[in-house]
Amino acid sequence: MADSPVVGYADALFSVAEAEGNISAVEDELFGFSQTLQTNEDLRSTLSDPEIPVSKRLQIIEDLLDGKASSTTTSLLTMVVSAGRAGDLPSIINAFVERSANSRNKAVATVRSAIDLTQEQRQRLTEAIKTSTGKDVEVKVVIDPSVLGGAITEIGDDIIDGSVRRRLNQLRESFR
Repeated sequence: MADSPVVGYADALFSVAEAEGNISAVEDELFGFSQTLQTNEDLRSTLSDPEIPVSKRLQIIEDLLDGKASSTTTSLLTMVVSAGRAGDLPSIINAFVERSANSRNKAVATVRSAIDLTQEQRQRLTEAIKTSTGKDVEVKVVIDPSVLGGAITEIGDDIIDGSVRRRLNQLRESFR
């Protein structure tokens, strides 16, 4: 389980987004920001660096999100960075996404794919996951070129690896 400050921040973010009436948009924007943060070491270290003035770190967030995210999302991110919790942002956002999905009685399925999925592919994947796991899920897609093809789906601690990389490794092993 996530530590209590992380959960506390996630709950606070959820409460604000709920009060603003745009939970779904904020959830998608925060998830996208989290993915960017996790793949960009320079951004992650800059936002977490206590030697860089808070005003400069906040300006970076505003510049990055200008026109790409709602004012609610920008405000929530600047609040967390101002509080010195930028290093916890990925964990806070993951807890927020789980909290948001739970409010709709769904689990979060993070799907890693080499390319973005169409709406029809997302719907078919959602139905397939529900059929195989018995869980209603909210699919969040992460573009990951290392997957090569297919998809890797994570639902909590469960991983369904349908990637081309896994199939190639299995094929390689069968020839040994």
